[in-house]
Amino acid sequence: MWNVCIIGAGKIGAAIAALLGASPNYRVTLADHDAQALRAVEGFPTLQVAAGDIPALTRALAGFDAVISAAPYFLTPAIAGAAKAAGAHYFDLTEDVAATERVRELARDAATVLMPQCGLAPGFVGMVGADLAGRFEELETLALRVGALPLYPTNALKYNLTWSTDGLINEYLNPCEALVDGRKVSLAPLEDLETFALDGVEYECFNTSGGLGTLGETLEGRARRVSYRTIRYPGHRDILRLLLTGLGLERRRDLLKEVFEQALPRTDQDVVVVFCTATGRVNGALREVSFLNKSTAREIGGRLWSAIQVTTAAGVTGVVELVRSGRLPGRGFIGQEQVALADFLATEFGRYYMSGQITPLAATAAKEPARLVG
Repeated sequence: MWNVCIIGAGKIGAAIAALLGASPNYRVTLADHDAQALRAVEGFPTLQVAAGDIPALTRALAGFDAVISAAPYFLTPAIAGAAKAAGAHYFDLTEDVAATERVRELARDAATVLMPQCGLAPGFVGMVGADLAGRFEELETLALRVGALPLYPTNALKYNLTWSTDGLINEYLNPCEALVDGRKVSLAPLEDLETFALDGVEYECFNTSGGLGTLGETLEGRARRVSYRTIRYPGHRDILRLLLTGLGLERRRDLLKEVFEQALPRTDQDVVVVFCTATGRVNGALREVSFLNKSTAREIGGRLWSAIQVTTAAGVTGVVELVRSGRLPGRGFIGQEQVALADFLATEFGRYYMSGQITPLAATAAKEPARLVG
């Protein structure tokens, strides 16, 4: 049995605890600096500790097999460093590129695993992208599209808060990585607007930061074009541009966060859409294969969890299980594209994706998937 510490007792941390706590393979402790947040999550031992106090955090993490950070992205380097010093495997959900690079640096001489970007996007979508890429002898394009959306949009933005406001703002304002003509480039957020329909529902998508994870560098020189875009309902992007550039809120992240949190209600009635498409050549013929997964809120352990909670928590717990069971390397940096999609979906946590609406790749595959490594 693994002894796991989850740092961050918010909505996602609580969901991770629920999934791991239901398994006989894990003993879970929740840690946070906020005593009230810890009291709100019942049924688990707790530790009150500030992530910014690295010596205290390192001492608190002694004896744990693994640490999962569900804390804000700016705390990532401190938590990863403390986990490494305590001799624990480390996993997080960050979408922040700079934080991920710091984790990679820490992993160079680590005796344990340091694995960032383990949620939905980056995270699960990187596994899907690698699986699709591995189905072609020559990969032309890979388009990754992900959105966490309200089932019943009612406001002008057609959006409700479903996860971290800081992470959302990061996605909307930071540069976006992509591959163009086989080379890594940096693109502006909110650009490259596309529209499409799935199951009779209209969507739009546009560039956002962080969702590609480390997949871009793995595919550099091996694919002509690779992109990641966030899915929203039509009209969302144009209102964002008015707020960010027209009204200048791109220079006031603090005010933008306050506006979002005061004006946009939170909801558990959400849907997570993962829609990825790859084109390339198999036996000389140009082929295309797509993957679609739609997940909604569901009851687990007698409690209703939102779709973003379930998909994010399943993303990280699935890779934790693969490390625990020896199906991933036991030390160093691990990128999401190193995780075989079939292995992930076969874990007790990957089944939460399988219980959503999923297009079976076996029925659409150009050929059997190959494991993709950098």
